[in-house]
Amino acid sequence: MRGKILAIVVASSLVVSCKVNPNAKNDLNYMQNIEQTAISASAKNSANTIQVGDQLIILITAKDMDVVKPFNQNYSSSELVQTNALAGGNTPNQGTVALSGPTYIVDANGDVDFPVLGKLNTSGKTMMEFKDEVKTRMTQYVINPTVNIKLANFKVTVLGEVNRQGDYVVSSGHATIWNALGLAGDLTQYGKRDDVLIIRTENGVVSHGRVNLQDANLINSPYYNLKQGDAVIVSANKVRDLTSKQNPNTTLYLTAASIAITAVAVVISLFKK
Repeated sequence: MRGKILAIVVASSLVVSCKVNPNAKNDLNYMQNIEQTAISASAKNSANTIQVGDQLIILITAKDMDVVKPFNQNYSSSELVQTNALAGGNTPNQGTVALSGPTYIVDANGDVDFPVLGKLNTSGKTMMEFKDEVKTRMTQYVINPTVNIKLANFKVTVLGEVNRQGDYVVSSGHATIWNALGLAGDLTQYGKRDDVLIIRTENGVVSHGRVNLQDANLINSPYYNLKQGDAVIVSANKVRDLTSKQNPNTTLYLTAASIAITAVAVVISLFKK
């Protein structure tokens, strides 16, 4: 009889202390096969084309700054356009980078209205291509001009099983999926690492793709380098699903039952003596 009671106590303790993880086979490590992966990510995947609504900071400089003043209308060096690298996160002032220069918004036709040069079309052009075009046009008026162009409102959204959901403005105008997840504080232990969804809107067309963070081949995915306005969505794994469906008092009940059985075993043991 005493042996049976002890067996029940041990079994109860195991039930309380051991949690079955149906997702245990999924390792939490990222890019597990990086050593065996041929990295062939092309520049095509990383080149972002300028989109309608983009805010472009365009600053023209030259040896004689007076010469380029007409191209930097309504701007002085004291003006700053600030972007927050952690907008939407828990530490809003961390990583703030100040960018300075006149700001132009790309209109519905893909144009920016630039001083002296007039309307400049950005449709289908990368930042580098547009920069080269502006510089070529500028050489008609200025000797050896320097053209600086930055995207002031490069924003990505990270939702789901991450530690800090929100919108994040990236001051450099370029981000990989790792940058976005880093800003969001990484995935929680319940995040599904082998099936992360990216939703993309480009030239008014919505597309989507999925990446496996455990597979180093994601480097070659067109969704590895994020684009303006991308949304990264991390789904919950099976552990989270089971936890959400479980009665929150289950563990409490099991613990109470274990204590009660242990107490009964102790009492019986004392009476046996």
